[in-house]
Amino acid sequence: MRSAKKLTVHRQATIRQVLETIDAGNMQIALVVDDNLLLGTITDGDIRRGFLKGKTLEDPIDGLYNPNPVKGYLSQPKEDLVQLALARGVKQLPMVDDSGNLVGIEIIDDYLRVTEKPNTIVLMAGGLGTRLRPLTVDTPKPMLTVGSKPILETIIESFSRYGFHNFYLSVNYKAEKIRDYFGDGRKQGVNIGYLNEKTRLGTAGALSLLPHDIDTPIIVMNGDLLTNVNFEHLLNYHLLTAADATMCVREYEFQVPYGVVHTEGATIQGITEKPTHQYYVNAGIYVLSPETLKIIPQGEFFDMPQLFEKLIQDKKKASSFPIREYWMDIGQPNDFEKANSEYEEVFNV
Repeated sequence: MRSAKKLTVHRQATIRQVLETIDAGNMQIALVVDDNLLLGTITDGDIRRGFLKGKTLEDPIDGLYNPNPVKGYLSQPKEDLVQLALARGVKQLPMVDDSGNLVGIEIIDDYLRVTEKPNTIVLMAGGLGTRLRPLTVDTPKPMLTVGSKPILETIIESFSRYGFHNFYLSVNYKAEKIRDYFGDGRKQGVNIGYLNEKTRLGTAGALSLLPHDIDTPIIVMNGDLLTNVNFEHLLNYHLLTAADATMCVREYEFQVPYGVVHTEGATIQGITEKPTHQYYVNAGIYVLSPETLKIIPQGEFFDMPQLFEKLIQDKKKASSFPIREYWMDIGQPNDFEKANSEYEEVFNV
């Protein structure tokens, strides 16, 4: 995803200003915004049609731009975006978040040729999987078969489709089974190294074992998750927001099964019947700029929430990336069964 800053015009812009923006952007399109909310798109073709109706260079673009443009959402998988663009015959897709705010622009030709990315992917695969026993007595949780292959293999393949090929697996429990299956990653067409946790270091502490010469953002993900998150969008979002760290979050809601009574002293002020509360929760996927690794203590237990709290305390920028895609944390036996029943439909095997 590319920055769209040079392509934006205000809805009160003149035709002259729009033409200057189109020429400068060199994409034959301008994006009409108001406080970063995407209102529409306008092309030189739209402007030519305006001239035929008697418009001049100093006239506003109101009535000329398309108020219902083809656009993509950050939460859409890569394959869906390509199909949308091809079906609608467009070469660029303005990308918005769930509130309709402009985030960037995708060039479909970029999508059709996957470029190899230098970023390091760290998959946390050392957990005991206690809640999934007896399934995990002899098998580490990330190696449980969902669909036709281990969870960890599906995760690696998902990253690989977006051009990510450099992996580290953080291992501890039954580590030899993971090593024996993946080796150096040649079978999967990727490069795999291992972070050996001799003692349990937590979801951030294991990163202290990484080489010290990493100079691109690192994506970290729990090895017991199945998701079709667009990892390329996630990385680009982290870069475009200039964040030190980005956490994927999911909306979680629960309903109080009773009427909630609101009181002031002994007086009842009102009753809300079975209210629903919504929160964003940690989805177990992160992007970290290399500088954040310096905060992580060597050889000590340190979890991701601790890292983010430290970054916030130090006035660093911590961003959230809401995800709406399929996401399953395989923590309980019923999660494992559900993931197996949904796997073929979600991952198109």
